Amino acid sequence: MQLKLNEIDVDCILGELPEERVKTQRILVDVSLEISDLAGETDELDDTVDYAALTEAIRAALVKAECRMLERAAKLVVETCLKFGRGKVFSSTAAVTKTGAIPHLKSATVVAEGSVE
Repeated sequence: MQLKLNEIDVDCILGELPEERVKTQRILVDVSLEISDLAGETDELDDTVDYAALTEAIRAALVKAECRMLERAAKLVVETCLKFGRGKVFSSTAAVTKTGAIPHLKSATVVAEGSVE
């Protein structure tokens, strides 16, 4: 079963340029998780991933990290999902999108993947 979290809105430090290191900017995060299908049978929150809490965990991790690279931010989101959903998340794909960073470029997105080993 898949769980998708679309356009998680995060204001954080992300970038290498000096002006990007002192001012937050908006990024969007999309997450796709391969999860247990147990909740589809039991209809119980304890049998699935609490996506409200996971959304906040992702936001907090990105704000705290102050990443320089989109690649690191995407990898951090995957790591957060796998740790948060221990036993309930089998794999995670995260797309982190930064808008307006470069003139004439609407956005740039990095996609990272990870799975439980």
